[in-house]
Amino acid sequence: MSQIEESVEVAAPLSAVYNQWTQFEEYPRFMSGVERIEQRTPTLTHWVTQVDGVRREFDAEVTEQIPDERVAWTTVGGDVRQAGVVTFHRISDDRTKVMLQLEHEPHGHRAGRRQARLRPATGRGRPGTVQEFHREARHGDRRLARPGLTPAWAP
Repeated sequence: MSQIEESVEVAAPLSAVYNQWTQFEEYPRFMSGVERIEQRTPTLTHWVTQVDGVRREFDAEVTEQIPDERVAWTTVGGDVRQAGVVTFHRISDDRTKVMLQLEHEPHGHRAGRRQARLRPATGRGRPGTVQEFHREARHGDRRLARPGLTPAWAP
């Protein structure tokens, strides 16, 4: 089992950062290796990734979502097994800390397991994910500041 933990501070209000993170279908804009994400139900997404020439498809289900606090998920189909949580912490009115914890178990043939240990198959799980989000947030301040952006799903 591979474990990844990352964190980053984003110069934006907590709600704006949280709402941007939950726009799952926009991940391919800033996460390398993520080709496409389809929101199939309020809690189910279908992912298509390609990392180091290996294409994978799988579904991920949001298992817990507390607005402005956390989003947890687990894969439910396909050739990737992982579970993770992202938490959001208010530092100040205009700064937010984003923390990612992920457990990833490679699945498939031996070469796939070796590759997955080096770099998990999803953009949401490989090292640098929150830094990629931070770059998007930093360069996309207009998106984070736009009024009316709401979470993709809320209980």
